[in-house]
Amino acid sequence: MSKNPNSTLAPPVSRLFRSTAQLTPQASKLIYSACTAHLATADKSGVPHVIPICFVFDGKSFCSPIDEKPKRTTQLKRLKNIAENPTVALVIDRYDEDWCKLAYVLVHGKARVLRSGERHRAAVKLLRAKYRQYRTMAIDERPMIVIAPKQLVCWSAEPQRFWAFMKRTRRSLKPGSIERS
Repeated sequence: MSKNPNSTLAPPVSRLFRSTAQLTPQASKLIYSACTAHLATADKSGVPHVIPICFVFDGKSFCSPIDEKPKRTTQLKRLKNIAENPTVALVIDRYDEDWCKLAYVLVHGKARVLRSGERHRAAVKLLRAKYRQYRTMAIDERPMIVIAPKQLVCWSAEPQRFWAFMKRTRRSLKPGSIERS
């Protein structure tokens, strides 16, 4: 593990947000730049199920399609679980061998499945802009998981980001409002 000799690993820091309207620039960048996240659902008995997903954030909700990648069944556990228990969690994270660069956003929310409508069409458009593979898939004809965030927890191990996070005024999170590096 490489480490900056001029800094020390900051203690774990988490912040709770009551609204997605205000996040740090670092959390915004992580959300918009991540290609995958991990969706956790649970059935009516509380048995957890966690899977990697592709997603977009439209400024209000996180959206993930049921795409055409090969699956063992059309009766997906995540869809069954959401029908039984709409409470979900989504983890968007960044891993690096330099542990001073670790970060994540944990989203607690309520999920629903859309099969059509304006919100579905808007999500398809964003997904096709983010993932070239979706441009040739019929995701416009397939179910879309939409997660309304209820609570966000943000964490970063990098000391510089920690202090910037503590000092910086939060700003609105809007699609396209972050700097890309």
